[in-house]
Parts: sequence; C-alpha cells; structure tokens
Amino acid sequence: MFLSIGQRHSFGLYLIPVTSDWSWGRETFSIAIALQNLVWGAAQPFAGMLADKIGSKRVMALGGAFYALGVVLMPYSNDGVLFAITAGLFVGLGLSGTAFGIVYGAVGKAVAPERRPAALGLVGAIGGAGQLLMLPVNMTLIESYGWTTAALVIAVIVAAMIPLALSTGKSEVTPPQASELTMRQTLANAFGDRDFWLLTVGFLACGFQLAFIGTHMPAYLADNGLSPSVATTALGLIALTNIAGTYLFGVWGTRWLRKTLTVWIYLGRAAAILMLLWLHLSPWTVYAFAAVMGFLWLGTVPLTNGMIGQIFGMRYVSTLFGFVFLSHQIGSFLGVWLGGWLFDAYKSYTWVWILAAALSLLSAVLHAPIRERRAPVAAAAAA
Repeated sequence: MFLSIGQRHSFGLYLIPVTSDWSWGRETFSIAIALQNLVWGAAQPFAGMLADKIGSKRVMALGGAFYALGVVLMPYSNDGVLFAITAGLFVGLGLSGTAFGIVYGAVGKAVAPERRPAALGLVGAIGGAGQLLMLPVNMTLIESYGWTTAALVIAVIVAAMIPLALSTGKSEVTPPQASELTMRQTLANAFGDRDFWLLTVGFLACGFQLAFIGTHMPAYLADNGLSPSVATTALGLIALTNIAGTYLFGVWGTRWLRKTLTVWIYLGRAAAILMLLWLHLSPWTVYAFAAVMGFLWLGTVPLTNGMIGQIFGMRYVSTLFGFVFLSHQIGSFLGVWLGGWLFDAYKSYTWVWILAAALSLLSAVLHAPIRERRAPVAAAAAA
C-alpha cells in the first residue's frame, strides 16, 4: 500500500514535463492516466475473485510486476498509444493487484470484527504515508535528473512490491463452510440489493475528485502563477492530513454509523472545493484547501469496505469491493479525462471543479438512506 498508493498519487507531477518534452496536449497525457484508472477499476473485480480463491500474496506479487513494467517503459513511450499502454494499461493492472481491494480484503479477514474498522483505517493511513514520501522523491528526481531518469529509478523502487508480497504470511483462504453461500450466490444477493447500488454509484464521486486533483492540481496551480513547489507542498499536505483522517475515520467507524461519516466526508469535500473557487488563490488558500481535502481524502475507502463486509459478510469481500471500486475508477477516468479535455477546450479548470463539487453533494444524498446496521445478507440467507 505504501509503494502502490504513494506512486499512484505522484503521476500528476509528470504531466507538464512529459507533455512539454513530447509536444503533446494535456489530453494525451490525461487519457493515459484516465485509462490507468479505468483499467484498475475494470480489473479489480477479477483480481478480487482471484485473491478470494488463491490468496492475496500471489495477486499482489503479480500486480507489483505489472506496476514496475509499466513505469520502466514510460520513458520509451513517446507515442500517445504506447504511453496509454505503459502508464495506463500496465500500471492500471498493477494497481488492481496491489492497492485497496486486495490489501483491505486480506487485512479485513485477518482481524476480529470489532477491530476491523481501526485496522482498515491504519492500512489506509500507511497508503497516505506512502503518498507523503513518494511525492518529494518523485519531484526531487524530476528536478535533478529529468522525468525519464526519475521514472526508471521509481520503477526499481516499486519493484520492491514483488518480494514484499511474496514474503507475507500464509494465505488467508480457508475452505468454504457448508453454511456459506457460493461466490455466485453472494454476487446475486449483492446485485439485487438496493444498498449495494447506493454504495456503488455514490463511490463514483470519490474517484472523480481524487483523480482530478491528483493529476491536474499541479498544472492548475502553475496556470495561476504559483510555483511547482506550491503544488508539491499542497499534495504533500493532502498526504499528511490524509494519514490522520483515514485512520481517525476508521476508528470513528467503530463508534458511529459508517454511512453517516461518509455523508459528512462528501459534504466537507464539496465545501472545500467551493471555498477554493471563491477565495483568492494564493499559496495559503491552496494549503488550507489541501489540509481539509487531505483529511477527507481516503476516509471513504475503509468505511465503504467496512460497510460491504458488514452487510454481505467477509468471505468474498475482495470480490464485492472490486465491483464497487469499479464505479470509483469510472469516476477517476472521468475526472482525469474531463480535466484534460475541458482544459484544452476552454483553457480553464473551473467547470471541472464545479462538477466535482456537484458530484460530492449527490454522493452525500445517495449514502444517507443506506441500511447499515442489519445482519449480513450472506449469513441471513444461509440461515
């Protein structure tokens, strides 16, 4: 999680140097990162199914191999299609095996139910710590040696995910019990459940906001006359406050309804975005926005994963979260792609910010009626 999520949030630092070197419009770079997010989401259900069948460690190791391959080939992909394959397809497949869906599923199965929200929050915080440290590492390498050398060095670093995955403990897969539903029965229950669809559709806003900000914020600030150091500091603040926010929302999930916490996260994000547009843009307003947005950054992920496990049981939580996460990544695709397309069309990011705020309000409305405290569907059906 530290390496996977940390590097995933650093790709936005490459937008300006890559497009400048190869004389691309921002849409070309945006399409590759948008494809990365879409592939990550599309592959996540299948990675989850595989992890639920054979265990997480092999899936994480395979994901680490794809991730490193995609990054190491980026400097040699001076065509838009090739860049979409390496930075998009390969890294997207790598993320599906090394990020939230697989790691949260493994950790969730390994701890007692009463400890699960706090454990998931801690895992998310570790991902935030990766973002905090990988951002300055990437920026230092880019400024000192150029983005092509930076990508090659980063590829070696992220390749460490392979031995880390293989050195984890024994598989968490256990033989199915007679009273348990099959994966097909569990999926049928979920797809016919109102709350599953409210979670799924509501998660789209999270992906839209995170991917747009992570990819386009450095360029947005540069367009408004702020130095690259402001962007790096802002993204670092997001990572720093995300560590506290993700962990605390995980802990608070043991005390209050997870859906209520999620509603407040989306309302807070909408308020932060609108304040950024309303206030005069300066380093200090950017830092204030980053601190608030970072605190609300990844808290939705352990809360959403926890709600899925509570409602449908933990047996196939990686699979179910994979389908919900697909919606998140469709949002990520739209956030990255629309950011580039609308900028190229209107030379402004204003409409994308407004859309991000509107989606946040919609997601808050969708989460409010979720019936969280009820017996897991799988257990109830089996009984």
